[in-house]
Amino acid sequence: MTKFPHDQFAKEYLQELLSPLGEVETSKDVTAEVREIDVWFQPTSFEGEYVQSLGLLGKMAATVAVIEPFRNPVNTEGIFSCVVKLLNSRAKLGR
Repeated sequence: MTKFPHDQFAKEYLQELLSPLGEVETSKDVTAEVREIDVWFQPTSFEGEYVQSLGLLGKMAATVAVIEPFRNPVNTEGIFSCVVKLLNSRAKLGR
């Protein structure tokens, strides 16, 4: 659950757009230091026309993706936080 309306909107919007293409989890916990991924996407199907209509998001949906929407320009710490979540998630997939 998120306390910011923009975050909740972004999660629900991305879930709706990506769900025809695969499994979408919002607010997925990441082990290690407790961190939460805003949107975790894992493709299960490929609908060419729909993927193209999504543009860049459709290209991102070609593989497992961690999506962290920001409502304001991201700062350095925000980028580092996202990279840590991505690396922890990738390590977990590798196990």
